[in-house]
Amino acid sequence: MLLRLTYLAVTNAFAALRLLPMSDRDKDAQILALRHQLAVLQRQLGPARARFAPADRAFLAALLQPLSRASLRRLHLIVSPDTVLRWHRDLMRQRHAITCRPKRTGRPRTVASIRRLVLRLVRENPSWGYRRVHGELATLGIKVAASTVWEILKDEGINPAPERTATTWADFLRSQADALLACDFIETVTLTGQRQYVLAVIEHATRRVRVLGTTAHPTAAWVAQAARNLVMDLEDAGAAVKYLIRDRDAKFPPLFDEILAQAGIQVVLSGIRMPRMNSVMERWVQTCRRELLDRTLIWNQPHLQHALHEYETHYNSHRAHQAMRQAAPLRAVPTPIADPQHITDLDIRRHDRLGGSIHEYRHAA
Repeated sequence: MLLRLTYLAVTNAFAALRLLPMSDRDKDAQILALRHQLAVLQRQLGPARARFAPADRAFLAALLQPLSRASLRRLHLIVSPDTVLRWHRDLMRQRHAITCRPKRTGRPRTVASIRRLVLRLVRENPSWGYRRVHGELATLGIKVAASTVWEILKDEGINPAPERTATTWADFLRSQADALLACDFIETVTLTGQRQYVLAVIEHATRRVRVLGTTAHPTAAWVAQAARNLVMDLEDAGAAVKYLIRDRDAKFPPLFDEILAQAGIQVVLSGIRMPRMNSVMERWVQTCRRELLDRTLIWNQPHLQHALHEYETHYNSHRAHQAMRQAAPLRAVPTPIADPQHITDLDIRRHDRLGGSIHEYRHAA
């Protein structure tokens, strides 16, 4: 539109220069001829209306702006005088909108980083209300109103603080991961048809697994002895364990909990038929079945103990864990290879466990 309007202004400026040397008589004759041609066009168009481009409207409105309404009505225009005046009002409105932009009203929106910080404080501290969050922000030197914190929580659909005081099971697991154990029984059948029970324990923080033993008859005495062995193993390793999660299996006698309580370990029972409350242990059970028990023919109990010992060593010292950023419980993540020459000349050797059922890969010495 701007380019078209400039073109019309330049061409009509040259046309006006051509009218300067003309006499008034010649101008009057030309005006009468143009008015007669316009009348002929109006008779031919009839009720049809001419179409004007936005640039044509702006130029015509600016050209006829000095004339009054009466003068416009005496002209033989294709459009009505009211239309020309409306075009002029639109032109002035657009000019006013460009030169005088309205100022923004109201307070500016809270900075996105402050909003994320408020939500983080609430997420990490479920018992904090908006007043407590506001105080923490003031401690950090961030000046916002308490009502702003309240509006942020309201917009995110977060309930008031009294309704967020309850600690969820997931929050409990995350907060106590460094002092948390989980145990469970695994059932398997040998080729002779004998049912074997495996008792294993896993650390939540390091994902280290301890296979406490296997038996065909998990009596109270056997389970209690396994608990004593676990306590001695934890003392030798210097592990500070405060909680142990287990299900409500009847194979765990009351003496099992008493032995752990004497060592300062509190037993936490999972819900009835709620394996997700012991998800870390259940995940290891699934992994052990998929990678070992479902792929190995177990002859008898000694063979099962040997297989579990090999798999425990593999799981703790070699197998990568996503929860630990691809590290193993007893092995840190190796330093990435930075030299392109070493990547080109890779010499990887395979180490087999259990006759090739488990493969481990290492660099050649």
